[in-house]
Amino acid sequence: MVTVPVVGTALLLIDVINDLAFDGADALIAQAEAMAKCLATLKGRAIGAGVPCIYVNDNFGQWRSDFRRTVMHCTAASSPGRRVSSRLRPTRHDFFVLKPKHSGFFDTTLDTLLKTLRIRRVIVTGIAGNICVLFTANDAYMRDLKLFAPRDCMVSNTTADNAYALHQIETVMKGNVTPSTALRFGRAKRFPRRDE
Repeated sequence: MVTVPVVGTALLLIDVINDLAFDGADALIAQAEAMAKCLATLKGRAIGAGVPCIYVNDNFGQWRSDFRRTVMHCTAASSPGRRVSSRLRPTRHDFFVLKPKHSGFFDTTLDTLLKTLRIRRVIVTGIAGNICVLFTANDAYMRDLKLFAPRDCMVSNTTADNAYALHQIETVMKGNVTPSTALRFGRAKRFPRRDE
């Protein structure tokens, strides 16, 4: 078991609200549906522990889009990714950041939000592990944030691509890739006040 302190930690759900409507997505959809079950469980435990959950999602080139409209589109019956998006649907307590490119930090308010919440470590999850999750993890590492990337909570187009992304996060970015089932949310150490 790996203990992740509650204070100073945020769960990032990257591109999980996704219609997955592109050629050759069938294999990814099957993987994403299995991943969504693990991620939904992890998110539930994070919420129970008081860890903020932040959706970092593509704007799909829709510069006038809002996140509610994106959720409605991606959970519609016609959306190939509806099961994933429905299982991971955000609540009114969650935060969200729309991103125009691969990294959740590029031209977004994510940096400001994390600083406001006093976040020092992030749990990166989502789709696709070898692109948007990896780019976001890299930018988090560049900002001296400690990384967790539970291997059962991210998927890529192929298992080889996903393994490569996890290897990069673990070896280059010194991230922890323990499965979500082995992550435990714990209290941060409390240091006594001077008068105690």
